[in-house]
Amino acid sequence: MFNVLRAEPKTTFEYGPFRIRRMRPGQILPERGDDAFGPLSVIDHANLEQGTLVKMHEHNNDEILSYMWRGSMVHEDSAGNRVPLSPKKLMMMNAGESFWHEESTPLVSAEMLQIFIRPRKANLEARVQFMERRDGPKQNAWTLIGAPEGIESPLEIRQAIYVYDIRLDTDTTIEIPTHPGFAQWLYVMDGEITIGGHTLGKGDAISDETSALTPATATKETTLVCFLVYLDAESVLEGTISGKFGNVK
Repeated sequence: MFNVLRAEPKTTFEYGPFRIRRMRPGQILPERGDDAFGPLSVIDHANLEQGTLVKMHEHNNDEILSYMWRGSMVHEDSAGNRVPLSPKKLMMMNAGESFWHEESTPLVSAEMLQIFIRPRKANLEARVQFMERRDGPKQNAWTLIGAPEGIESPLEIRQAIYVYDIRLDTDTTIEIPTHPGFAQWLYVMDGEITIGGHTLGKGDAISDETSALTPATATKETTLVCFLVYLDAESVLEGTISGKFGNVK
């Protein structure tokens, strides 16, 4: 039986010009008793108004994927980068032992996911990666955004997680990515789908620990983000954000 995690307004909090709805992806499988979905610990669906500034701050032992869906955001960091992010340019911060960064939206507002993953090991080398693409999510075809070490992909994740996205036309049906031994966690970034007898709208997610998800049909133009996660992967709890919630293997 598929489990659905609905968008809950009560999980939204505001800090001045930005608003975040914080998701604990493991709550989709309550029988596991873990707020994290394996090493996938926290997902923040964030809306940042123009003029937002999140000042320079440190992360340790977080793998952080900044998935930009709309607008743009300027990233600055302790490695000397100053890079505008957008749906055409995504970012992976492998915070490792220590990494400092700052975020701002000087030109336009932005909507994004900030995804916190527990790394396989503590105090790895800190680094940042960028993924460039022409037009954001592909239309009616999945794009691999990130994958575990040793798998060819635009962004390397130091954990057993794959991340994909897609933009669907209305009335388009698509199969969901799979990988042997990995559980699926499918998120509706925008739009609406029907899948497995459920209707999911913006901010909803669906998963099953053991069974593969059935194909999804878009009832309007829709953006989906799909995570494939090895639920029993070894991971650490030292992360600034990813280590705060749930249990650990």
